Amino acid sequence: METKMYKGIIAILTGGGDVPGLNPAIRAVTIRANREGYKVIGLRRGWAGITELIRDHEADNSNNFQVLTDDLVNKAGRTGGTFLHTSRTRPSHMTKESVPDHLKDTYNAAVNDLTPEIIKNLDWLGVDYLIPIGGDDTLSYGVHLYKQGVNVVAIPKTMDNDVPGTDYCIGFSTCVTRTIQMTNTLRTSAGSHERIMVLEVFGRYAGFTAMLPTMAGAAHRCVIPEYEFDIDQLAKLLVEDRNANPSRYSIVLVSEGAMFRGGEMIFADSERDAYGHAKLGGIGDLVSAQLKDLSAKYNHGKTINIINQKLGYMVRGGDPDALDSIVPMAYGNLALDLILKGVHGRIVVLKNGRYDNLPIDVVTSSKKLVKVSEYYNTERLRPYYHSFEMKPFLLMASES
Repeated sequence: METKMYKGIIAILTGGGDVPGLNPAIRAVTIRANREGYKVIGLRRGWAGITELIRDHEADNSNNFQVLTDDLVNKAGRTGGTFLHTSRTRPSHMTKESVPDHLKDTYNAAVNDLTPEIIKNLDWLGVDYLIPIGGDDTLSYGVHLYKQGVNVVAIPKTMDNDVPGTDYCIGFSTCVTRTIQMTNTLRTSAGSHERIMVLEVFGRYAGFTAMLPTMAGAAHRCVIPEYEFDIDQLAKLLVEDRNANPSRYSIVLVSEGAMFRGGEMIFADSERDAYGHAKLGGIGDLVSAQLKDLSAKYNHGKTINIINQKLGYMVRGGDPDALDSIVPMAYGNLALDLILKGVHGRIVVLKNGRYDNLPIDVVTSSKKLVKVSEYYNTERLRPYYHSFEMKPFLLMASES
């Protein structure tokens, strides 16, 4: 590919789950890079597009990459989701069935590492810098590529807000905003029928998406992956909350990764994605059923009916809120600042209220979880409300 008329070529991709704020980040990178004299290529469908690319100028690679222009990203930059599309592809661990057809003769083991092909494909495109936008799974492969010599600058996104090293990941604010809005919408039904309402929210390993809305007053209680909860304790608290409420209802937010005491995560099925994660789902159903059974025990022998709702993709759809329009703009420009200085192997972050960057391997060196002893009241199954002075903007931030 011809590169002489450009300072260099930057490739950008979005991997993992969609969140509002991805398109504003793509826009920020593209507008600034084009102005600085770079060419920007969007790699389509996360790591899948660059994996499936055919190194032949006569081949149709329109489903694998596209050149990004100001007009294209300006239109998309105001919208949610990712116009480049996304996937949960993991090129270093491709099953035999997942290997692209034109590579099946070369890679035919049960599990294959296609990283050599990825590097060749990036070289064929003339890519000088690669900007992956994703969570810890997507970015962990970015770390792998960096260690193989690719110039990587990463941008963190995930509505769970659990990428290590940064206080904020793209998508988190909109997720919390949507959760609060939908909980407030549903509380009218809970109050009208005098019920206990159970809302299942995203959060595989980290409970930030349940904690922040609860702290903001959206729910009475929350249960999170970091602490195995006792269902009797939860039932007692929710019945007390309901009976003390003039509108006669109570609400609990349940992280999808939450576990009963002595139990395990609840999976929707046994199928696993490329990173080994089985799809979670069903903890809200189990909590609802057991709360109904236990409610009479704490309500003078009278059963309380339950409203059970899984918020699911409703909190990740639609346009980005203010924070998820502003932060991606800043992250994209931070990435370009690094590239203009010839710096790579970094991840852009928000830390203690200020933008910064860290070594990219922070993504794989630790886990970002709710610190239970500091933030979660295990007796009351809700966040603590104390010691806010000098805390990070969104309170429960990474310790990295």
